[in-house]
Amino acid sequence: MSAHLAGEGFRLRPAGEGDADFLLELLQHEDVEPFIAAVRPKDRAAVLAEIEESRASPREHGRWVIEVTDGAAWHRAGALGFDVANRRSRIARLGGLAVHPEFRGRRLADNAAQALQRHLLRELGFHRLELECYGFNERAIEHAERSGFVREGVKRKAYWRHGDWVDGVLFGMLEEDFAARESEAS
Repeated sequence: MSAHLAGEGFRLRPAGEGDADFLLELLQHEDVEPFIAAVRPKDRAAVLAEIEESRASPREHGRWVIEVTDGAAWHRAGALGFDVANRRSRIARLGGLAVHPEFRGRRLADNAAQALQRHLLRELGFHRLELECYGFNERAIEHAERSGFVREGVKRKAYWRHGDWVDGVLFGMLEEDFAARESEAS
């Protein structure tokens, strides 16, 4: 399995213990926290537990750091992850995508997500990828659609967030969706 997933000017690498403070700070950033699932880790111990689970079972749980290069060094810019949702049916659930506001506007999230999609579908053999985002998170909805996901439905008023009931927007991607997108791009 790849230690790093490389792209043009960025790479994804498995999160390590040394990334815990960066990940916690990212999740708590005022421009990130309102859009991240309420069940995401809230303290260092929970972040470390996710990292350890990812390192112990990398084919079932992945916590990745997005890094960008300035030509001389790599800098942490964001994070994303996945968990097996259904082993028998080879379904992975993506989540935790966050790009530090300093690195937004470069399509970094789109490119990183596509690198992870390729890894999950081609290297790990998943058949289906899923994600869900809050209905008020227009940036995440647009990202999911740009990244090749198909909107599959809405869970109406499914989550209590910020003092109100909010929708969950469901997205899916099949291996053949990804293959068709790749053939269009080439």
